[in-house]
Order: sequence, then structure tokens, then C-alpha cells
Amino acid sequence: MASISAGVFTSHVPAIGAAMDNGVTGDDYWRPVFAGYEYSRQWMKDNLPDVIILVYNDHASAFDANFVPTFAIATGETFQPADEGWGPRPVPAVQGHPALASHLAQSVIQDDFDLTVVNSLDVDHGLTVPLSLLFGQPEEWPCKVIPLAVNVVLYPPPSGARCYALGQALQRAVASFDEDLDVQIWGTGGMSHQLQGPRAGLINSEFDNNFLDRLVSEPGDLAKVPHIDYVRLAGSEGIELVMWLVARGAMNQQVEQRHRFYHVPASNTAVGHLILENS
Repeated sequence: MASISAGVFTSHVPAIGAAMDNGVTGDDYWRPVFAGYEYSRQWMKDNLPDVIILVYNDHASAFDANFVPTFAIATGETFQPADEGWGPRPVPAVQGHPALASHLAQSVIQDDFDLTVVNSLDVDHGLTVPLSLLFGQPEEWPCKVIPLAVNVVLYPPPSGARCYALGQALQRAVASFDEDLDVQIWGTGGMSHQLQGPRAGLINSEFDNNFLDRLVSEPGDLAKVPHIDYVRLAGSEGIELVMWLVARGAMNQQVEQRHRFYHVPASNTAVGHLILENS
């Protein structure tokens, strides 16, 4: 049977992708960021899964203000890098896993989640930057990827508790798939940041590190944090952290922390990163 072996959590700052694409990762500004992922790249080589369920948010590439699903799963064969206004990133197309994705949709919807099923979409930096951070710049991505988009762009976004419960439903769905697959789940986005208004540039390291602590040790309680706390303490875009709760909900209560990294700044935000393995 399929099972979720590990979770990867990381920011998906677009400037990180640009640094890789433009060959400036060794510059003084970027070197500390990428140093935090050296362990992770080796860990990925040693723990390569068959499939990644990658939880991310679309940035008006596949969806726009006219249509933004709260939760959407992509069931197609291939997903092309999106043109976000300056051309698509020079990264490989993402290869999906239609059989598992369709099974997840069936199972989760029958588990009382109204999940939107998308057959085709272009994937933007929210999905491709995490892949680049963990896999570098390969000719093709070394495993299948199922995109799972969460609305954290157009209010109202789903609650942390709903995201955590979705993760639990995904864990049940994976366990009921009758093919022997090693699956990882990735939660992306965040950490504290605000891109506009009088508080543009806000970073709250205390909030971020408390979030990382609690994500490991008390995720159920962390899921109860109301949206207004994210907005007040982590900035308007800090709400992206609820996507990490989807991934954490899909894991066991007891996990082993393999790696933790936190750095300020990367562009105008903080970078956070965790690798957790199921006990």
C-alpha cells in the first residue's frame, strides 16, 4: 500500500528561483540561503520518493480573481511552468501521477472535502521554486508531482483547522491506494511577510520560530490559531503558512525532525525550512 514517509516544508520566494535561474546563488547575499538547503539536497537523494503531493498557492497564473478554488488538485499527466510576466522559469515540466491524484480526489471528496479537480494547469513559482531548492536544476524532475493548490490569495482563505483536517484526509486517502508507493507531502509558502501597505517588509522572526516549534510538537493546537493572528503578527502574506498545516496534518502525530533552517532576509521575507520524517 502507499504511505507518506516524510514531509518537506519550505518558503517559495520567487527571488530564490530567479537567483538560481540567473546563476547568482554564490553571491554574498544569496549564499547563506542556499547553504541552508545543502543538507536537504543530499537527504532528497537518499530519500527520493515515488510521488510528491506538493501543497502550494497559485499567484494568478492558473487562476485569477474570477475563479479561485479553496482547494484544488491537479490530475493531469504534465504541468508546464507558468509565464508570470517575465517568461516561464527555465525548469522542466512537472510530471503528474494521474492515478494517485484521481484516487486522492475520490477519497477526499467522499471524506466530505469539496475539492476542485483540475485536469490541466500551468504551475508557477509557488511550486517550482521548492522543487529547485531540493533538486537543483536537473534535466527533468526525478519523481512525479501532484499539485494541490490552496487559496491564500483571495479572502476568505480556509482556516488552519480546515487545512490540518484536509491533511488528515489526504493521509487516509494515500493509505487506501492499492499500489506500493513512497509518498512525500510538501507544504510551501510563508514565512512572515507583507508585500504592500504601511507594513510592507514586515518580518517577525519570533512568530516564525514559534510556528516552526509548534508545527513539530503541537500541530493540532497550532491549527487553531485564527487568521487575524497571522495577519497581525506575520503580515498579510503570512497566511500562506496554513498550507504547511495541510502537509503536517498528513503526517503522524510523532515525527522526527531531520533538518531545520531559518534565515532573514531573502528578498523581502524570511525563509523557513523543515524536513520531518514519520516516526
